[in-house]
Amino acid sequence: MPLIKLYFTPALLLLVLTCPLWQVSQSVPLMAKEPMRDSCVLYARTLLQNITDVLNQKTLFSGIDCTKQNMELYKNTSTPSACAPQGSACSEITTSGFDQSSCLTNIREDLKHYYKVLAAQPVGTLLFSLRELMENCFGIFPASDSTLREAAANLGTSFDQRLHLCKVLKGFQVRAITINRVTAYMTSDEYTK
Repeated sequence: MPLIKLYFTPALLLLVLTCPLWQVSQSVPLMAKEPMRDSCVLYARTLLQNITDVLNQKTLFSGIDCTKQNMELYKNTSTPSACAPQGSACSEITTSGFDQSSCLTNIREDLKHYYKVLAAQPVGTLLFSLRELMENCFGIFPASDSTLREAAANLGTSFDQRLHLCKVLKGFQVRAITINRVTAYMTSDEYTK
């Protein structure tokens, strides 16, 4: 019996360390006072690139010059001010400290909002990258893809709807730039000191 215990313990340890569930458990939401993971910088960068790519789609925005349209920002959060780095002087207000918890709360709310708005839109790759960022970096698990497909099937493609999508995407692009800067700042040596 002792011989079995000797072989069983290393085998069990090997199983635990190589199990796919182990890797899933490592993907936890960010908590206050912890540095941002490097992979979140890549997720945020991919999201920004996908937003830019969608905005440049000629077929989606046929007859609309998105570059000349105003942006529509989500105003129920204060992400830019909550996520200003320590010592920054944006908008003539110098911040004395960086409140990671407040910043992440605001970003989570932004991501949830834009996911709901874009869920029924023809922006597949963008929605996928948004979902990846939400799940892997912020612990947000949005509605299932089948729900999204049903909503997309009922979506019209009128000029006004495409114009609205253009404006929302421009606002989301600006917010994604903020998210990119925050994730880069939170992985930097300056922040982790």
